Amino acid sequence: MKRILFFLVFLLILTDVVFAQRNPKITAKELKLDVYFLASDSLKGRKPGTKEADYAATYIRDQFRVSGLKLMCEKGFQYFEIVTDVTAGDHNDLTFENFTGTLKKDFMPLAYSSNGTVSNAVVFAGYGFDIDQDSLKWKDYEGVDVKGKWVMIFRGDPELDNNDSKFIPYTEIRGKILVAKDHGAAGVLVVTPVALDKEDKLIGLHSENNDVTAGIPVINIKREVGNRLLKSSGYRLDSLEKILNKSRMSKTLILPVTVTASSEIIQKKARTENVVGMIEGTDPVLKNEYLLIGGHYDHLGFGGPGSGSRMPDTVAIHNGADDNASGTAMVIELAGKLAADKDKLKRSIIFVAFSGEEMGLLGSKYFTDHSPVDLKKIKAMFNFDMVGRFDKEKNSISVSGTGTSLEGDSIILMYEKKLPFTVTHSPDGYGPSDHASFYASNIPVFYFTTGAHTDYHTPFDDADKLDYDTEKTIGDFSCNIIENVDNLPKALTFHESGKKESAGRSGRRMKVTLGIMPDFAGTEKKGLRVDGVTKDAPADKGGMLKGDIIISINGMPVSNIYEYMTRLGKLNHGQTISVEVIRKGKNEVLLIQL
Repeated sequence: MKRILFFLVFLLILTDVVFAQRNPKITAKELKLDVYFLASDSLKGRKPGTKEADYAATYIRDQFRVSGLKLMCEKGFQYFEIVTDVTAGDHNDLTFENFTGTLKKDFMPLAYSSNGTVSNAVVFAGYGFDIDQDSLKWKDYEGVDVKGKWVMIFRGDPELDNNDSKFIPYTEIRGKILVAKDHGAAGVLVVTPVALDKEDKLIGLHSENNDVTAGIPVINIKREVGNRLLKSSGYRLDSLEKILNKSRMSKTLILPVTVTASSEIIQKKARTENVVGMIEGTDPVLKNEYLLIGGHYDHLGFGGPGSGSRMPDTVAIHNGADDNASGTAMVIELAGKLAADKDKLKRSIIFVAFSGEEMGLLGSKYFTDHSPVDLKKIKAMFNFDMVGRFDKEKNSISVSGTGTSLEGDSIILMYEKKLPFTVTHSPDGYGPSDHASFYASNIPVFYFTTGAHTDYHTPFDDADKLDYDTEKTIGDFSCNIIENVDNLPKALTFHESGKKESAGRSGRRMKVTLGIMPDFAGTEKKGLRVDGVTKDAPADKGGMLKGDIIISINGMPVSNIYEYMTRLGKLNHGQTISVEVIRKGKNEVLLIQL
């Protein structure tokens, strides 16, 4: 009954909004109407893969249609698949001697564990380090054979309270798993030290929104289970933790216990969609070139652990009014305004509401990989992400990517003089939103935002907190810039501005960088695809090209972004490394000096 009632309400909203004539001008009223619908409790946070996100997509598509846009792809939808959840399957077991573990009580497979069964002895290998730096040496695998065996290791490091610890680059579990694999381990048993969690809670199954697995079974076990494994050694985990933390030296133990354990992770996948429409230009030649106006419409659903919520312990609807119903509403309004002025447009304009941005720019990356038009014909991308919470004290908005074209700054300056607020120019093209996918493809970008606020990624980002009048002014300002760029006799001149490589999801600074933008979405399964190469960076000087697939560094395999970051973290400035790549189906080895 509830579903029927919701559907009837949805139809009533569509009747009132979709089939009504939209104002050809950008108005605060329509911005507010769109945001209130997209950020309503009924849409439950617009999490990709849910029916509520599909309702949002349908609403956006129908606004495009009412404005007279030509729907692209499949009736306005560009579909792609995402991982929405991971669950433990029926084949998760842990036995040794007279002990049989209970799933979720004694052990839990990690979300990125590979499926499989291992039956062999166990080696306790401390923190699982293999560090050999001038200022830090710690080799937990030295002198011990772990090939084909289980390796039991602590999470974290011996300096958990030190934010400047030299161990920080080596603490991530994925990095430790790679080290274990490099030494031939068949599986990893992860235990939590007391200093990290006195309660010893098992690590939950939180989807990373891609299907990049570790390559071997990885199981989190309780300390009580670990102590059972250690029984014959005379040690307990808490005493080993103290010994390691005090001595700062490795300590390994070969345990005469055969563990038979199975891991089975089931990935739940769902279809989501970008929403795509177009206004065709009037110039017989320039209409074959395109501008793209976009913003993401997805958000965090009900939040919770692993969702990206800044309140992960609170399960509540994250309406995402500013992030990014505001940007989506802006795209809808610009579509209506520019469609009304289509006789003035020389180039064609594509409008895209992206899905999966909160999961790692998945929608924009899919679009650039599967563009319905020649990607090289897209001459500029305008991105709107969080444009509704204007800070009157700062009295400023930000436009990033102004240095990604030679003409960008001067065009913005033409229109900002009459604004009631200032405009901060940021030249970098890389950033935490969908424009980064286009900058990586050598397309000039403009990223409009009013900035972050305390309600960002919380349940309190609601529609009644937006400044729709100022958003309307931002819309008129950006529309002037778009129309100027659209009618230029010659397209914008792309200029590289800022790195095309992120420091990684942890935000940690790496000692060295290749100067690439890696494929964070994990769409390539043979290795790590290079989505962009920074000019004059080590990778560029070494001959690496966009589209190369990195499969090894210094002879050590690279299967995904996590293994790449771990390999990179062990390299030093000035070092010359060999990087094996697959290029157009053929293997090539590049020598790159860092």
